[in-house]
Amino acid sequence: MSTAREMMHQGAECVRPDDTLTAAAAMMRDLHVGALPIADSEDRLQGIITDRDIVVRGLADGLDPGSTPARQLVTAATISVGADSDVGEVLHAMEEHKIRRLPVVDNQRIVGMISEADVVTHLTQSQIADFASAVYSAPPNN
Repeated sequence: MSTAREMMHQGAECVRPDDTLTAAAAMMRDLHVGALPIADSEDRLQGIITDRDIVVRGLADGLDPGSTPARQLVTAATISVGADSDVGEVLHAMEEHKIRRLPVVDNQRIVGMISEADVVTHLTQSQIADFASAVYSAPPNN
């Protein structure tokens, strides 16, 4: 059975809590990703920020992207899995919380990210259908 470490993209690039929304958006553009973990200087996970967060919770609410720190858009509970979590635990976390990207931690430090594309390469057709139904049933602003 696959583990989170085997599914993840290793070496996730992180945004620092004090980096601005503009800096986070530029990093996403340059890395061709839609989400980045927010981590402190010791790579301890503080949260996650998505391109949608920047637009829907940042710009649409009138925040100045050049001065608003990424930490301002972090929600209270950041969902993550341990590097040795099995595919069932990864699926459960993503389905239960209706998230499409999942940080992977080892010894409380961010070591990678799992996207929905990473997950489905490790599933059967039936599991893919269940996963898609659960994750994509989230409200549009979730």
